[in-house]
Amino acid sequence: MTKTILRISDCKKYLTDSNNVQFKMPKSIQGQSIIKKAIAKGKNLAITIDEGIVEDYGLSSKSASTTDDSFTSLSRVIEKESKLPKAQLATMNFIKTSGDLKPDLLKMTELKWKFLVRSAVRGKNIMMTGASGCGKTMAAKSLVKALKRPDFYFNLGATQDPRSTLIGNTHFNKEDGTFFNEALFVQAIQTKDAVILLDELSRAHPDAHNILMTVLDEGQRYLRLDEAKGSPTIKVADGVTFIATANIGNEYTATRVMDRALLDRFIIVEMDILNEEQEIELLTQLFPNVTKRYIDSIANIVSGTRTELATENPRISTMISTRNSVEMVSLLYDGFNIAESAEVCIYPQYDQSGGMDSERTFVKQLVQKHIVDDTIAEEDLINTNEEMEYTTAI
Repeated sequence: MTKTILRISDCKKYLTDSNNVQFKMPKSIQGQSIIKKAIAKGKNLAITIDEGIVEDYGLSSKSASTTDDSFTSLSRVIEKESKLPKAQLATMNFIKTSGDLKPDLLKMTELKWKFLVRSAVRGKNIMMTGASGCGKTMAAKSLVKALKRPDFYFNLGATQDPRSTLIGNTHFNKEDGTFFNEALFVQAIQTKDAVILLDELSRAHPDAHNILMTVLDEGQRYLRLDEAKGSPTIKVADGVTFIATANIGNEYTATRVMDRALLDRFIIVEMDILNEEQEIELLTQLFPNVTKRYIDSIANIVSGTRTELATENPRISTMISTRNSVEMVSLLYDGFNIAESAEVCIYPQYDQSGGMDSERTFVKQLVQKHIVDDTIAEEDLINTNEEMEYTTAI
């Protein structure tokens, strides 16, 4: 952990230290507030950096060229005036400044991100809910990366044998006789401070829900390896956090109704549906080479389905997800046009029965407003002045 003093020269995007090294501006409200005070008072900013991440902020009376690290940091002032334990103050400071750890591609409010971080730090069971393709899994993986903890991933919606996935199987061979081969999940729950992602929990077999009941219960936290009386149990290690993703609602026909007792074992973090402006921002970040008007068109089509679905009598039964909008723009980047992208990505999701009153007709009308001449030159579709790094984020 190193300490440095920054002179306030350009605060729009970066802070610059005495050696002209640039640091990104903090996203947290606390950090931004301190920087504004430093500017107003004409003071320099003192920060503590750990592995390139700003951990602490404070005002300094020292000159920006000094190497003296004897400044009084913000956390020390709080610590001196507070009666709370140091560990609690450190946790509070980490949560307050955790906004800096949220990736730009994750379109999640700072409040919900901090709540997510706090819940993980406190070892809570977290359930991520929201529309399909809205970034639930991405948020969970971003949290794992931010916390730098051991992580394990289990897609419960993809298995029809929960016992094998969560407990293990008994095997027999001539050399060893009968032996038990435990599942990776058994190892995962015994790993201190691990973050365990239970993806698609709402699609899991009911037996998986039953097995997880005692594992997720705050007062029990164990896994029984066999239902027989006296069979061994595995205790969940300290600090283990479970993060589940779930699609809840009548729209998701392949999901299962989750027992209320299971739901009560989680705190809920609901992912918001992106508005048109946020959709444009995300698509532009992912595909900076695609011309703005094409990205605007895709975002407008997507937003149109979401607006319609929110009406009292919607003419469609589902909206276009962010995952689909990302795929459509990726097709534009690969040379497809809007009409072709809609043909393969959007229309198959909507029923065409009912003629002019069908769901597909309604969506085609949304798309038609943005269809351009297929003979447009490729250079008009792609901005070749910027280098692009293709990333699948949702």
